[in-house]
Amino acid sequence: MRGSASKLHVVSLSGGKDSTATALMAIELHGREACRFVFADTGNEHEATYAYALDYLPQALDITVDVVKADFSEEFATKRANLARIAAGEPESAVYGKRKFMYAWTPEAAALALEWLVPTGNPFLDLCMLKGGFPSRKRQFCTQHLKRDPLTEYQLNLVEAGWLVESWQGVRADESEARRWLPAYEYLGAGMSVFRPILRWNVADVFAAHRAAGIQPNPLYTQGMSRVGCMPCINCGKAELSQIARRFPEHIERIAAWERLVSQVCRPLSPVSFFHKGTQGHSGQASTIAHVVQWSKTSRGGRQFSLLTDLDEPTACSSAYGLCE
Repeated sequence: MRGSASKLHVVSLSGGKDSTATALMAIELHGREACRFVFADTGNEHEATYAYALDYLPQALDITVDVVKADFSEEFATKRANLARIAAGEPESAVYGKRKFMYAWTPEAAALALEWLVPTGNPFLDLCMLKGGFPSRKRQFCTQHLKRDPLTEYQLNLVEAGWLVESWQGVRADESEARRWLPAYEYLGAGMSVFRPILRWNVADVFAAHRAAGIQPNPLYTQGMSRVGCMPCINCGKAELSQIARRFPEHIERIAAWERLVSQVCRPLSPVSFFHKGTQGHSGQASTIAHVVQWSKTSRGGRQFSLLTDLDEPTACSSAYGLCE
């Protein structure tokens, strides 16, 4: 325990434009020694984002970036124990109490799911296996479990070590209606506070900060991506998904494999897809990411395939923010 409580400015780095601008401001105002930089590894990131956040930025900014990663070992042990009881013939009602589900586990289905329900070490995939499905816009559990909780634990450890912790968050008001009403500063108590230094900035301000500091943005922004937090994000749009499929087909194949694995541990008769039912282009629960990718290549409300999509070179620069020269 430190004798006196000094303040640390903890910057959550994602490898994206906003968190990078936030890091630049923290260094400018408080210096490197008074800052800590931390990256929450979700397990659903593009290789370029890992390289940018963990290699390029540490070298370019002369900083150390700590990595936090969610671990669901205890949750897996609990769920496996429950499935084992059902597989052994114990009624589901005895395992889960009064909770009711559309489809009940049979001993045979529970035994099969038990074979597949093994931690992979990938936080995103493990979380989806435990939840029996992928996040959605209305049920966006990924942010809390994969980012917020590990980052909060990291900060609480610093508080327990005697520091005052000011958490710097690179969020902007114009990103969503919910963020529009966030305060720039919050005191949480117990030695913790939150500071959102770029809350009133726009995108042009963010990239201007990069240029002023001589820092290149994440290269994915010149490859058709408007966001780089996940590859892909469950909130990605039609044009962005089309770019991902053309430029990074291996990531589409990875998600397809995840869909198959999560379906193996999900409730009987309930196959799951990365993009939830209700997503435009999603024809139902049996629809896979491959179906939605096909839709992303269409125009006129999905009724016609776009010839221009196939004519574009996958290596050509494409930026929603005008970064191409």
